[in-house]
Amino acid sequence: MIETSVKPLVSVLMPVYKTPEDILRRTIESILKQTYTNFEFLILDDCPEFPVEDIVRQYQDKRIKYFKNEKNIGITPSRNKLMKLAKGEYLAIADHDDISLPARLEKEVAFLNAHSDVGVVGTWYQCFPKKKIKKKFVTNEQIECDLMRHCSILHPSSMLRKSVLEENDICYQEEYSPAEDYALWINLIGKTKFANIPEILYLYRDYAENTSKTQALKMKTATEKLYRLLEEKYPERVAKARIVKEFKLVGLPLFKREQKGCVVKYTFFGFIKINMQEKIDLI
Repeated sequence: MIETSVKPLVSVLMPVYKTPEDILRRTIESILKQTYTNFEFLILDDCPEFPVEDIVRQYQDKRIKYFKNEKNIGITPSRNKLMKLAKGEYLAIADHDDISLPARLEKEVAFLNAHSDVGVVGTWYQCFPKKKIKKKFVTNEQIECDLMRHCSILHPSSMLRKSVLEENDICYQEEYSPAEDYALWINLIGKTKFANIPEILYLYRDYAENTSKTQALKMKTATEKLYRLLEEKYPERVAKARIVKEFKLVGLPLFKREQKGCVVKYTFFGFIKINMQEKIDLI
């Protein structure tokens, strides 16, 4: 699908920081090989000491626009800077170490074009190198319920309507970093609808250098702050999305059912744990 519009409909936003060359090249090339072509590809380098400019400049593609911070400002300000630089109506998020499958942008653009009430669309994805498939909830109702306890849309697989962010004066909040993506979804509840395309369109690199692992304590602290925010803003929704039932026999734990969003965890005899999620409703 080749489009010739002067102004790109989509802005692909990718912050980079000390990305190994082989990983960065795979990520960049996955965007350049998209079946949908009417996009600009904004790459913001947040590591002036070890810039990747020489690597990026080797790609002779006019859609690439390289920017470099004069000093390291962090992931959240970098994401906000990219949003301000973007010229497209749709913002496609991309992480510097993942892979977008060829039809990702085409499918997301088609979805947003067909669903004017949806401002955020993500996709199902596969973790690698372990090849574990993650099927996220699809409908707005399930996603909003699940957001009470989980980040129910994989941020780097998502595409957003820029107008929804601008009209509601919403951006990434550094106080919740590195869970700034989860905070963004929470702030958009009631402002727009959410969806996930029930197809594997993104490959998520699950390895030791992931932010969720290198900043695990900071991530936990930020997430707990967001849980408190949810309890303040949506007490009834949170109460419905978090239900705990315990059954004991002669004072000993026999069975426990804990609902968190659209996921239910069962614990038997205090140590046998099984996680199950609700059936995914398709659009």
